[in-house]
Amino acid sequence: MNDPKSWLRKNPQVRTIRVAASDLNGQPRGKRVPARFADKVVDDGTRFPLSVLNLDIWGEDIDDSPLVFETGDRDGVLWPTERGFVPMPWLEAPTALLPIWMYREDGRPFDGDPRHALSSVLKRYRKKGLTPVVAIELEFFLIDDSGKSLQVPISPRSQKRRKAAEVMSIRALDTFDIFFTDLYDACEDMDIPADTAISEAGLGQFELNLMHQPDALRAADDAWFFKMLVRGLARRHGFAASFMAKPYHDYPGSGMHVHFSVLDEEGNNIFDDGGPRGTDTMRHAVSGLMDAMHDSTLIFAPHLNSYDRLVPENHAPCGISWAYENRTSAIRIPGGSPKGRRIEHRVAGGDVNPYLLLATLLGAALNGIEDGREPPAPVTGNAYAQDLPLIPGTWGDAMDAFEQSEIMPRILPEGLIRNLLLTKRQELLYMSELTPEEQVEIYLDTV
Repeated sequence: MNDPKSWLRKNPQVRTIRVAASDLNGQPRGKRVPARFADKVVDDGTRFPLSVLNLDIWGEDIDDSPLVFETGDRDGVLWPTERGFVPMPWLEAPTALLPIWMYREDGRPFDGDPRHALSSVLKRYRKKGLTPVVAIELEFFLIDDSGKSLQVPISPRSQKRRKAAEVMSIRALDTFDIFFTDLYDACEDMDIPADTAISEAGLGQFELNLMHQPDALRAADDAWFFKMLVRGLARRHGFAASFMAKPYHDYPGSGMHVHFSVLDEEGNNIFDDGGPRGTDTMRHAVSGLMDAMHDSTLIFAPHLNSYDRLVPENHAPCGISWAYENRTSAIRIPGGSPKGRRIEHRVAGGDVNPYLLLATLLGAALNGIEDGREPPAPVTGNAYAQDLPLIPGTWGDAMDAFEQSEIMPRILPEGLIRNLLLTKRQELLYMSELTPEEQVEIYLDTV
């Protein structure tokens, strides 16, 4: 952690700061503060209503929330996270973000804060002497949204608009070289471990990998920051960037794939058996992930548009399965050196809240390790063509599964489960009143 006060002294060009926490939709909620008053925020924290972390996608109160009128819309106290200040290079004026998380007045973590949900899961790991090592792959679209329909932006280099998807094309990357150069520079400034970028199968779609690290909270922070950065920086370049699951009907959607392994107290990978099969513990973790997959679909696909991506044979898994080195399965065990043996979870869309995603995946895997059950046999061949148990196919069904689950309370706090359900049911009601174009408009710049 950088020391917030000394960081500001070393960066006198920063005139304003943002203090922000993630709500349940992954939206940053907070305040703008002049830099000369930042010490007060660091020393005394800041306050805003508990209900602010439980707003709908439009930023409005949840009608039936017990956090609003029923309890007087009381305040929480928000303190800086261990990350300290982070530059915001997508803004014109030199500005810094101070990430914060919410506590109750008596000092207890607020169980409606998604970052605390992940922190609680990691405490379960630490009690067992275990440390998850996490890497995240994020897919997103660059989009010209200035007209009536979405399309790929005009190339800053050629001034042409190439209306084609190009998988792993150097030409597609070079088309937006200025943007990606600025993006990597900004990731350096923000200490986001951005690794390789590729072009993907969608129109103007790209993927960027964040390097693995033995701090899942920091990995979630990085993904949260990265989504803000990409969207903000794209606007500075004259187009939009979006992590929405499925902006184009005729092209694959965007995912957020998570790779993880687990280290013991000596730093050994407990999934490594010296060969390609992996340990019993790895398969127990896979079992936990499979057991929870149906009930936790609302975390992996939190929005109406999310379910447009989850269709058969469209590079997004619908069936509950696992496999070795097979990208058609929901859970993949990549090949390579046994020392790097890990699990890849491929269900989530790019529109998810990274804190809730990692809390759910790591919590489900730990359930499996604790329960010690073997998963069903791994699939081979095309998983899309096989008769597999399916995750919920609609937003409403996913809400019902989440609400009725006996597994989710083992992973997430009861209050967060309740708040998320209230949020999603309100969004379902209001989304039904909008045209498809209006739905895309709200999702494009938010998720």
